[in-house]
Amino acid sequence: MSVLTPASEVILRHHEQFRSHHLLFAGDLQDNLATEIEAASVRVHTTQYHHWQSLIRQLGDNVWFGLVADSEFIKGCDTLIYYWPKSKQEARFQLRNLFSILPPGTDIFIVGENRSGVRSIDKLMEGIATFRKIDTARRCSLFYGQLKDQVQFDQNNWWNSYQVEDIAVNTLPGVFSQDNLDIGSRLLLSTFDTPISGSLLDMACGAGVLAAVLGKKNPDLSLTLSDVNAAAIVSSKATLQANKLKGNVVTSNVYSAIEEKFDWIISNPPFHDGLKTNLAAAENMIRMAPNYLKSGGKLRIVANAFLPYPNLLDNAFGSHEVIAQTGKFKVYQATKK
Repeated sequence: MSVLTPASEVILRHHEQFRSHHLLFAGDLQDNLATEIEAASVRVHTTQYHHWQSLIRQLGDNVWFGLVADSEFIKGCDTLIYYWPKSKQEARFQLRNLFSILPPGTDIFIVGENRSGVRSIDKLMEGIATFRKIDTARRCSLFYGQLKDQVQFDQNNWWNSYQVEDIAVNTLPGVFSQDNLDIGSRLLLSTFDTPISGSLLDMACGAGVLAAVLGKKNPDLSLTLSDVNAAAIVSSKATLQANKLKGNVVTSNVYSAIEEKFDWIISNPPFHDGLKTNLAAAENMIRMAPNYLKSGGKLRIVANAFLPYPNLLDNAFGSHEVIAQTGKFKVYQATKK
């Protein structure tokens, strides 16, 4: 059996009651429990492309990647196992989407780390389903309820917008910097104080704000944006469209779907997967960056100052420079020789 998260270990304490059920896994999955649990059938809906990549090898067509659930895909599922994400707004978005498709009477199991806010489930789902805690262990809680009635869900009602300079940023729940531009990204943008040209890859693009701001200032810049999060992909496309900018938005796990080389790679790379610290994506981005840069091309990233990126940059590029810093953040640049 693969290494399981504490949340999955709590689910497994109840495995006997799932054996005759048709399960739908959704939410912030962090492991491969769905491939190992005994059940009449198992399907997985995930909004994270790297989780889809991990699961498809064993589940094939029984795993679905996308922002919203597909009614045909989840048809026949009678039990939902939902992993609570760190964003309550993202949980509301995903659960209301699922509850608009799953039939009344569906058994619902919701599990999450206590620090994630999962214990607010009753308040967030008031009037839709009543939940009671049925287990607690490993600093996680498991809740059970039954869907009373299908709810209405319209993705268009969940958009948020804000301005960065003259750029309109459009975001959906679950996207980094959903409500306003974070301090790190603002510092990174401040370092582009002269015009740039050529081709640019905005990796882990979120709502596409970095690429959009730089694209507006540099009209001849060729833009590519990539992310693993389905909400980020949809948000980035909406941000580009709102600002009448052209760009290629790619669903990619680091460089898995990137085929060309660039003059610039920029990023405010994530260092969490859910609530856990996880540097794997950032480390791979730095280590493999020279393969995706043209000669003389530059990698420019912003990161919390305590993260161990200087050695990674030196190993990948031979050297690096710090071009801006505050007490909390540093902006690193490395050039392909």
